[in-house]
Amino acid sequence: MTEHQQETTFMGIERSVTGKWWRERANDERLATTIAQRFGVPEIVGRVMAARGIDLDDAESFLSPTLRDLMPDPSTLQDMDKAAARIADAIEAGEGIAVFGDYDVDGATSTALLKRFFRALGLEVPVHIPDRMSEGYGPNAPALMELQRKGAELILTVDCGVTAYAPLQEARDAGIDIIVVDHHAAEPELPPAVAVVNPNRLDDESGLGHLCAAGVAFLVCVALLRELRNRGWLEKKGVRAPDLRGWLDLVALGTVCDVVPLRGLNRAFVTQGLKVMKHRSNIGMTALADIAGVSEVPSAYHLGYVLGPRVNAGGRVGESFLGTTLLSGENPAEAQDIARKLDEYNRERKAIEDIVLDQAISAVEGKSKVGSMVLVGGEDWHPGVIGIVASRLKDRYHVPSLVMGMVDGVYKGSARSVPGIDLGDAIIAARQAGLLINGGGHHMAAGFTLDPEKLEAFEDFLEERFAKIIAENDIRPTITVDGALHAKGATIELIDALEKLGPFGAGNAEPRFVFVDCRAVKADVVGQDHVRCILTGANGQGRLKAIAFRCLDNDMGQTLIKHGGRPLHVLGHLRRDSWQGRDGVQLIIDDVALPV
Repeated sequence: MTEHQQETTFMGIERSVTGKWWRERANDERLATTIAQRFGVPEIVGRVMAARGIDLDDAESFLSPTLRDLMPDPSTLQDMDKAAARIADAIEAGEGIAVFGDYDVDGATSTALLKRFFRALGLEVPVHIPDRMSEGYGPNAPALMELQRKGAELILTVDCGVTAYAPLQEARDAGIDIIVVDHHAAEPELPPAVAVVNPNRLDDESGLGHLCAAGVAFLVCVALLRELRNRGWLEKKGVRAPDLRGWLDLVALGTVCDVVPLRGLNRAFVTQGLKVMKHRSNIGMTALADIAGVSEVPSAYHLGYVLGPRVNAGGRVGESFLGTTLLSGENPAEAQDIARKLDEYNRERKAIEDIVLDQAISAVEGKSKVGSMVLVGGEDWHPGVIGIVASRLKDRYHVPSLVMGMVDGVYKGSARSVPGIDLGDAIIAARQAGLLINGGGHHMAAGFTLDPEKLEAFEDFLEERFAKIIAENDIRPTITVDGALHAKGATIELIDALEKLGPFGAGNAEPRFVFVDCRAVKADVVGQDHVRCILTGANGQGRLKAIAFRCLDNDMGQTLIKHGGRPLHVLGHLRRDSWQGRDGVQLIIDDVALPV
């Protein structure tokens, strides 16, 4: 049964002004009432939980996720015990240890976590973060050999490595031991390494495939700390065991920014990590929050849309190591300097992104039609922004979107998917078919390297594959709705109730409501292409501030501005409006439809 068969059309809207199908979440009213009564939460919270498949057994851990209840035994991961033993051997023997990370937020947080962990044990380990432009993604032999020259006999690759067969073979031949700590889709053949700790190995039965690299790295730290305790190393060396919970802010940042599902253990990581972040104990994260103007209690929104893009900016258009250096550092003055640099790089990234996005949209709309996917490229498109542009195109056209830039005569591509289409599997299949030089990823995001001569064959391969998946699973642009409200019902008390369901993100979307038969008044443009307005009820009762982002040039923005007093159904999610000390409510508009 498909998602669309399980749900019913909401208010008869099968095509909104943006072309989406509004679907009401299936709801068990009896379960919703029982949850509300048993756990003392408002009825609307019980309804939203029931609609998300939260049953009575899971309700308590959903509302109060704790590591005590959700933390697994790290040994359930394949090769975890082998990895912990090898690292402990290296520590006991005084071998050189190094970390090879990645330049995105998940890579920066997982690398910073390991660096802080080893430092707490009295070990300063060298770190290498590859340059996106000159080295590309993942381990490369020259960098591994350079770490060896710096004394590394054991190297941990984090957030990368599971498909790096050739570089890791060269490292093995040079006498370097490698431990892969990754979460990306794996193939039946694993790379030559002492251990491959990856919950997405085909033979891994841990059930932890939803973790990001920072989550996997945290479990590595737990396993290694246990191994060192069992060996008596901590006591013998007089080392105080670090409290790993103090670094959950790093795990939370990586988890939210890598867009992995916020269910189960991930939910506990983010919930507890946000509590840690309130104490502002990570000097680098605090400096970044200050430079970004985050004055309120941090939320998953701040991680994903405020802090994350700035950490990412170094790897996209600046210096790839800055994110890891910031998050692992202990010097306040240095942290402030790096935070300022990352903020500047983020502004530069936005400017480049806008240019590439405009060109990409023109390229897409210059074609005869959009099929089951979007694939565009430009010879001078900056590789640091193509992933963001792919995400924008995916949101605009509602199909998997792949964007490429030319580097040294080959295309470097980044891709983003829609629910129901596993992009990582598709990219790996294309590589196995001989259509790609390299490539990999996970369900919703992937990267690849392509010979321009194989562009047409690659596009045909994916078009056919995605068209079949879309047809067989009835995949179409859809927004799921949690219920209907009137403008006067958007109160601060409702916000307080809904916040019990957070943190929100992938796998736990913010509740979306439709404001029925309302009218948009005082609609105007703010920034470059955002539209803000005031919504009132059909009878003029209630007033609700609302804003729609990046919509001026599409049908939604034009409908809001040129409403002509017509009644509209406006769909969105509610946010607390704390601007200038106020405590109000604002609607973030996701879609608009004309009443049927």
